[in-house]
Amino acid sequence: MYVWLKCDSCHDASTQLHLVSANQTMPMRYILSSLLVFHALVGIAQTDFNLTIEEVTLPNAPGLQSFANGQHAGKWLLVGGRKDGLHRRQPFAAFLAADNNVMAYVVDPITLEVWSSAISSLPTAVAEQLQSTNLEFVQRDTVLYIVGGYGYSATQGDHITHAQLTAIDMPSAINAIMNGGSIANHVRSTTDLNMAVTGGYMHLLNGRFYLVCGQYFEGRYNPMGPNQGPGFIQQYTEAIRSFDVVDNGTSLVIANYTETVDAANLHRRDYNMVPQVFPNGDAGFTVFSGVFQPDADLPWHNTVDITANGYTVNNSFNQMLSQYHSAHLPIYNATTNAMHTLFFGGMSRYHYDAQSGNLIDDQAVPFVKTISLVSRQANGVMQEIDLDLDMPALLGSGAEFIALESAPYLSNGILDLANLPSGAPTLVGHIFGGIESSAGNIFFVNDGTQSWASTRLFRVFIAPEAATSIKGTALSGNEVFEVETYPNPVLEKLTVKITSPYPTTGTLQLADTNGKVIFSTEMKLESAVLQETTIDCGKLAPGNYIVKFDNSAFVSEAKVVVKR
Repeated sequence: MYVWLKCDSCHDASTQLHLVSANQTMPMRYILSSLLVFHALVGIAQTDFNLTIEEVTLPNAPGLQSFANGQHAGKWLLVGGRKDGLHRRQPFAAFLAADNNVMAYVVDPITLEVWSSAISSLPTAVAEQLQSTNLEFVQRDTVLYIVGGYGYSATQGDHITHAQLTAIDMPSAINAIMNGGSIANHVRSTTDLNMAVTGGYMHLLNGRFYLVCGQYFEGRYNPMGPNQGPGFIQQYTEAIRSFDVVDNGTSLVIANYTETVDAANLHRRDYNMVPQVFPNGDAGFTVFSGVFQPDADLPWHNTVDITANGYTVNNSFNQMLSQYHSAHLPIYNATTNAMHTLFFGGMSRYHYDAQSGNLIDDQAVPFVKTISLVSRQANGVMQEIDLDLDMPALLGSGAEFIALESAPYLSNGILDLANLPSGAPTLVGHIFGGIESSAGNIFFVNDGTQSWASTRLFRVFIAPEAATSIKGTALSGNEVFEVETYPNPVLEKLTVKITSPYPTTGTLQLADTNGKVIFSTEMKLESAVLQETTIDCGKLAPGNYIVKFDNSAFVSEAKVVVKR
């Protein structure tokens, strides 16, 4: 979920990318104008599966990103989110009300039909909430519960974070939309300031609601800060909030509310919180990555595990290949007690260069095509892999993976790999929407045309596969060195700090955007020891430059701006 309010693959030959004719063993209702299929064989210890993704054409698909969704009887309900791409950096052009999603959509991903209904018939406060972005949501039985969200409120005359808990009865709301009616009679809402959260995540655990991290944001988005343009209020919740929802079908009551605050570790938003089965059998969630660290405009790399007994910060693993909210799929293999989580595209500080195979550190956190896998084995050890395929474009940010109801999922929404049939791949769900970008880094040149809300739909298939070798490039999260630069922008002396997790020797360079090397020196690094050097930028022309440290195994890059 995105309110980006601060702006701050090594592949082998087994990958297949090909077109399949539209009439291959498909009933007529599956006839497509194009079908893109790509596969990856994934192997970690004894747990393997085949991943296959098919892109299909969804006629009349809405372009949506950062929306809420639920489903009933094979049909989806989509509400909220935005119809544009990455928000613009100018306050007057960011998060415009004109790009709010003011419709409720029903999608049948099998018959490829779409229905819609305006939300304008709802009470004003609810209608404003349900056209906001970065809502938190979860479905309990046949009711979709939605909290928070950020967007323009005509009532308040400003952008706000909404403070409602709203419930939508899925069967009756979907039926009403499909029959050309309104959802007004199928929506209930209550107001509670503890629900005023955007960019967090909400899940159920043992029937209890968990609203984790996120922020409260009020006012116009302004990356330059309140002293340079319109002012705003931004406050991270830094909290795990849990509560019960008493719902008798008419009224909603929030009961037994508790809150745990950790300013050091829970200061994060726009992340992925994914249901997990932990090695001891406990059910819970893992908070993967997110932004921003309290003392740096950089994403988190560690994770946070949450169970009914509390939470644990995992500093022994670093997630390098996915930092923002993206489509994701949790998979559990009861046979080996291994927990896997797939991440489809999105945004990441690190990515593999397709030509050199080097791991690139881009602190601008660009859009990426990477499909990555994080696995937790029965002994608790976690590992990350860059799979042997990419998304077909810069896709995934603000997208959703929507599980297929008929597939074998555990009660907490985790795919049960042990109960998947062997042989042919099984359709387990779909990826829909999100932001599609024309380039990795577009923020500083974004005029609204470089990215857009995606209408693309992908079918996701999984098949158990016996194998013994790891495919793709594996990361334990501990191989990468950190490169920091300051001040940035710089006038005279640039300080570069480098920390490596192991002893290594490499080359530090400063180059212009054309690749001309201006400064180069060899550096010998010790394990976990901060090493610092300075580069004289006093005679350089103003503009953009790149600091790069290369030890032949990994490459870290940082962008620097020289001013005069």
